[in-house]
Amino acid sequence: MSTATSAATSARPRTAPAPHAPAAGGTRRRSRTRTRLELALLLGPGLLLFAGFVLVPIGVAGFYSLYSWNGFGPLTDFVGLRNYTDALSGAVFQGAIGHNLVIAVLSIVVQLPLSIGLALLLNRKLRGRTFLRMVVFAPYVLSEAVTAVIWLLMLQPGGFIDAVLRGMGLGGLVQLWLADPSIVLYTLFLVITWKYIGFGVILLLAGLQGVPVELREAAALDGASSWQITRNVVLPLLGPTIRIWIFLSVIGSLQLFDLVWIMTLGGPANASTTMATYLVDHGFKRYEFGFGSAVAVILFIICFLFALLYQRFALRRDTEGAIG
Repeated sequence: MSTATSAATSARPRTAPAPHAPAAGGTRRRSRTRTRLELALLLGPGLLLFAGFVLVPIGVAGFYSLYSWNGFGPLTDFVGLRNYTDALSGAVFQGAIGHNLVIAVLSIVVQLPLSIGLALLLNRKLRGRTFLRMVVFAPYVLSEAVTAVIWLLMLQPGGFIDAVLRGMGLGGLVQLWLADPSIVLYTLFLVITWKYIGFGVILLLAGLQGVPVELREAAALDGASSWQITRNVVLPLLGPTIRIWIFLSVIGSLQLFDLVWIMTLGGPANASTTMATYLVDHGFKRYEFGFGSAVAVILFIICFLFALLYQRFALRRDTEGAIG
């Protein structure tokens, strides 16, 4: 009996010891380490470039702005915040800020409705629609320097614009477009609108592609007119694109330089000076690099504060939930 029991016992399969399972905490640590390495590999080069070409120059400009320096020799004349107070209290720089704000407001009031209207028109099925889109977008492809030279020649006294107005019997409208302090800023705005209107139209056309056709058809079946469909269906859905356009337009208006510098150099009598042209005029033409650095820091702070506030109060609704 005992022999049979022993044989049966020895015949039973023996269960192998379970392998030691790795701790859950160790797995999570390895996963976090791998994620950090991937982020460092992917974001590291971009962050280095951003630091080298954005953060470091901003810091250097802030350091130079504390000195009265002409760009030659060591920094010895420390003036603290005097460059900032001189800039902010100067009538020319205050006027430059006002000019940038005028361009920004006009961009929203004039360019935005015009861009929306052209985008809605070019979104319809029209004969030659592709060609019309190309014509509207073509000025944006031109460089600022080429655009400025072309319009500078056309706006000269007795130039193409004056000849066209006289040929149409509108000779009374001929003005000194770039030499009259009362209209030079608005003349520049017309050139800016011609140059950048294509970008707004293309951006809004891209936004219109995201408006479902079913919503328009449903509104039409409910008896809504074309204007009601546009106002109550299309424009609300186009809101995120419009807000992005406003942000880009205002930032571009605050940093406006190329067209103004080539066409007027900020004149006549500082009537078209912008913050950027004021910076270049003092920093490079007059060799006031410390003062110019202070103006650059002021311009950066204005743009940065606007970007933060706009993100907080306008763009936040469009980005909430986009990144989970």
